[in-house]
Amino acid sequence: MNPNLLLVILSLFTWGVGEGMFIYFQPLYLEYWGAPPLLIGAVLGANGVAMALAQAPAGYLADHWGNRPVMWISWITGTLSAIGMALAHNMNGFILSMLLYGLSSFVTAPMNSYITAVRGRWSNQRALTLASAMFHSGAVIGPLLGGFVGERFGLPTIYTCAAGFFVVSTLIILLIKKQEVVHSIEAGQRPVKLLHNPRFIAFLGIILAILFVTYLPQPLASNFLQNERGLSLESIGRLGAVASFGNAFFALVLGGMPAMIGLFIGQALVGLFALLMWQGDHFLVFALGYFFLGGYRLARSMLLALCRPMVNAAELGLAYGLIETMNAVAVILAPPVAGLLYNANPASIFATSAGLTVLALALSILVIPSLHASSQAALRAAQAKD
Repeated sequence: MNPNLLLVILSLFTWGVGEGMFIYFQPLYLEYWGAPPLLIGAVLGANGVAMALAQAPAGYLADHWGNRPVMWISWITGTLSAIGMALAHNMNGFILSMLLYGLSSFVTAPMNSYITAVRGRWSNQRALTLASAMFHSGAVIGPLLGGFVGERFGLPTIYTCAAGFFVVSTLIILLIKKQEVVHSIEAGQRPVKLLHNPRFIAFLGIILAILFVTYLPQPLASNFLQNERGLSLESIGRLGAVASFGNAFFALVLGGMPAMIGLFIGQALVGLFALLMWQGDHFLVFALGYFFLGGYRLARSMLLALCRPMVNAAELGLAYGLIETMNAVAVILAPPVAGLLYNANPASIFATSAGLTVLALALSILVIPSLHASSQAALRAAQAKD
């Protein structure tokens, strides 16, 4: 294995442990500071805004500076934000640090590019899959450790421990070697036809609807389980570990199936998560629900796969970027709506999500295949004309 790739995956594993320690407890810690459900939803939505704003500047910097400096900035920013969350003395300070952590998410594209560059003799798929698997392995351990620490020493201690893991992860990533900057697109070559493609624009609308519905039951699930079902922090941490395992399991087992079938299954699994949260009254039922939550990432991957035959190869990067923008918009919109539903009736989040899942499944089945067929016909006609 290339030494640089080894350093990246070790750093990702350590980061996964640190992030897993607190990510499922974020809504509970906001509640600890006195935030009502509506404010919690608004803050989580603002975190989605921070994630969305970070993407374009990161791409610009990676093009001009190379991937390594942008990765370093992201790792350091994330570490400083975790330290800020650990040291916060009031809710405003915590929220500012939390939003800073959201900004640090710009690392994904530069990091994947770097992994591809240092993969050595490995295939792109194998290198990227290994990196993702290592992160999620750490994310299985993190919630268990976070629940254990939070139950015995309090929620603030979780962030102190997570910051320690981030410091170690950052020290590892600072050891990676530089890669050359590659300018793959000249000034006059940026694709623009995609934005005038009505079929793809319609597909983006469907993507936004699907991602909104599948994210809606997630933001306040921890609050519901603690406040309405009486689960301890340690139990919620175990559920987070189950969710991380579900992410890895469904990606590995179902990731190779036809994209339309995978999208249907992914949405259905999230619908089952919402149904089990709504009707469940035992930890094992909730654990099964969190395992099914792995369908969320499966659905996201299948949406990317469905996009591929609908666009020209030269426009694929822009298409993927627009899909990530739809994901960010869903992350912005869903938490405030979840907060409103929670205020009215905590269980209504999951009842609403389960009902909307049925509608989203129908939309997927009825509309996406026809968009696919018409998009491919239009592409063939354009190629024949050229």
